[in-house]
Amino acid sequence: MKVDNVGVRQRPRVEGGREDEILDATVAVVAELGYDRLTMDAVATAAKASKATLYRRWSTKAELVVDAISRAKGCPMPEEVDTGSLRGDLVSMACGEGGFTDELPMSVIAGLLTALHRDDELQKAFRERFLAPRQALTNKVYERAVERGEIAPGVDVDLLSVTLPAVIIHHAYILGVEPTDDLILRVIDNVILPAARGSQVS
Repeated sequence: MKVDNVGVRQRPRVEGGREDEILDATVAVVAELGYDRLTMDAVATAAKASKATLYRRWSTKAELVVDAISRAKGCPMPEEVDTGSLRGDLVSMACGEGGFTDELPMSVIAGLLTALHRDDELQKAFRERFLAPRQALTNKVYERAVERGEIAPGVDVDLLSVTLPAVIIHHAYILGVEPTDDLILRVIDNVILPAARGSQVS
């Protein structure tokens, strides 16, 4: 499973710490208002910056928002880990900082969900800037598990690698169940690992 980063445009960065302040303000506005109601004016006001400053760095609202949730303090990129086991790696990534139990990332994703279905520009930016690096990190975890012999021959690794986030997101946004460490561990132990071994839960 590979996601291409081709097409991501690089624009002049905002000097000093102002870029981080703008990104943090954007994340807060998305969490509060959602993507549809967010405007460049609202971000500029929250960040105490001019719209001209925003547009010099980000040509569209979609680019600004996805850049913000990808790099701002509130939605950190999970760290690359190698604990020596598939279970250890998944627990470390999913339950640590930037994982599924972080309140801010989940509230931000909630603010994007409806728009992602109908806004092609947002969808493209989200895939390239947010999903691609995280999927690459997850891919490495499963590739190492294959090399260690933790995943049985014939197992659909591409499907397996998206199962944990799919279940967590379903619980959070369809069932209204808040992600917890216990839920994540149940999915890993009762779904992911048995499937990786090519066995079924009895």
